Amino acid sequence: MVLTTRAIVLSAIKYSEADLIVSCFTEQSGLKSYLLRGVLKSKKGKLKASQFQPLTQLELVANHRNKGSLERIQEAKVSHPYRSLHTHVVKSGLVLFLSEILRNSIQEEEPNKELFQYLEQSLHWLDHHDSIANFHILFLIKLSAYLGFYPDASSIDLHYFNLAEGNFQKNAFGVYSEKGPQIATFKAFFGIDFDALPQIKLTKKERAETLDLVLRYYQLHIQGYKQPKSLLVLNQLY
Repeated sequence: MVLTTRAIVLSAIKYSEADLIVSCFTEQSGLKSYLLRGVLKSKKGKLKASQFQPLTQLELVANHRNKGSLERIQEAKVSHPYRSLHTHVVKSGLVLFLSEILRNSIQEEEPNKELFQYLEQSLHWLDHHDSIANFHILFLIKLSAYLGFYPDASSIDLHYFNLAEGNFQKNAFGVYSEKGPQIATFKAFFGIDFDALPQIKLTKKERAETLDLVLRYYQLHIQGYKQPKSLLVLNQLY
């Protein structure tokens, strides 16, 4: 079936000498993987390797056979050219980290238009703003809502956060209960939007500890979770 759909590139892996295997989250069909033959050597083809950088937003004309195999892209064009995401040093490092997280987190081949819209809007905000030091933490917390495991904040005034249960508790319960400064920092990200991020002032150590808490939460709630390889680079940038 040939269809036109918006898509966000999650990864592009070299296959043989001139091919790419590209993973995209599409608006119409969810997660899809495509084989792009000869794209690394072709200068006259319709598809260019530069179109498939991480988190690039595309409009695709693709042939989806939906048989569990690699699909084919007939045409692709960038639907939202970024101003800074692939040229700003810090943002490009952040893009690599977020694309790894999304590749590990989005696993279903089914449409999720609310999630797609969230990703579009979030990336647009990141592209157009400079106060981004805490963006990835809020992005991941909000993303968990679309993935089905957003923390229960109804008792946010309590001192402990249970990573396994995903809620705040009065007392420690089990090995996954956390208490301390990182929990207080974690709480600051609830009930805000991206425009409020500059109000959260964190040291490098506080930011790293809060991110570690969020990633451990993801590890407990995503089957087959893999620690992102770009985390070390991200911590150095921030």
